[in-house]
Amino acid sequence: MSEEKYKKAARIIVKAGFLPFPISDTLLEILKMLINENELDLIFAFKRQVSQTMEQLKKSSKMDENEIIKNVESLAKKGLIFDQPSSKGIMVYRLLPLLNVGVFEYTFMKKLGYSEKEKKFAILFEKLFDEYKEFVQDNYDTIEPFLQTMPPIDRTIPIVEKNIEGKDIQISINKELEVPKEEVLLAQNVEEIINKFDDIAVGYCYCRHHKDLLGDSCKINAPRENCFTFGKSARFTTKQGFARMVTKDEALKILRDAEENGLVHKAFHAHSDISKAETSICNCCTCCCETFDQFRKGSLPIINVTNYLACVNPDLCIGCGTCTEKCPIDAISLNDDNIAEVNESNCIGCGVCAHFCPETAISLIEGRRTVYIPPPRLKS
Repeated sequence: MSEEKYKKAARIIVKAGFLPFPISDTLLEILKMLINENELDLIFAFKRQVSQTMEQLKKSSKMDENEIIKNVESLAKKGLIFDQPSSKGIMVYRLLPLLNVGVFEYTFMKKLGYSEKEKKFAILFEKLFDEYKEFVQDNYDTIEPFLQTMPPIDRTIPIVEKNIEGKDIQISINKELEVPKEEVLLAQNVEEIINKFDDIAVGYCYCRHHKDLLGDSCKINAPRENCFTFGKSARFTTKQGFARMVTKDEALKILRDAEENGLVHKAFHAHSDISKAETSICNCCTCCCETFDQFRKGSLPIINVTNYLACVNPDLCIGCGTCTEKCPIDAISLNDDNIAEVNESNCIGCGVCAHFCPETAISLIEGRRTVYIPPPRLKS
């Protein structure tokens, strides 16, 4: 009976997210480490509606308010329930998925020790990701069209200040890529985003922390504490011990350090809707970022909204290969003339190539695009 209840909870939690994780022994083991049997009934209450008020939860769970609050407080600390008031001041309880954004992110965002339990948890998630990869590859023709319907996972915020030699990066305007007037104008640099919010929290990069626990630490030793949440997300992460509040000045310093390490700024929006305010910013390295890693492994597509496209000036390019080395998505290569060329379909407009170009040979052309790169097919 207990096994069946965990399978039922697993199906509900998977349904709360975008990715169709199979109900495997690995997934059940993760949930058994997270959720005790007394908390399963509250999970079941979210079967038909992922977000609910207290009055709705009383009806769907058949629990009294005290019992609901007790379970919510426990599950929120595990990254399974988001409990913050709506814009109208009504408390809303939302069941969180395993990934994007949920259990995985919140678990490894907080500063953990290196106990055997925490290492086991990291190993189980890695095993779950490997199982999902096999599931996608074994069912590629069925799964890939579904992945195309997913909303953008994130939005790239480019590094547009100065390159590594201290030279200004050029921002060009391409009229063919102009943002239509009816579209929402978005913050185009991290400073604009930081200045929008009074509540800013920073936690550990969950991807680098996960790799640390696996004994596969960041190849460039990028800073660990640079995962940001804003507004109600910041209040949630600090309340649950996943992050700590910081000032705007401290946040900007952390972000500048991220840029000097060549990390990619990726903004996330509520419900993946870019018309809504940013909820968080990740600062991603190519070796640890789960989005990049799972893409390379054939599990996930790259689905990214960007307002920029890298453009190489062939008269300035000396073919040093710095951009090809730094590009997180392998969107730049050297042609037969030893000049850098950009694959426009794959460029996410992060500006890392321009930031590190010693000759200022790369500009960023402005204009909103959605980049979709399917996961590579690894099985014939």
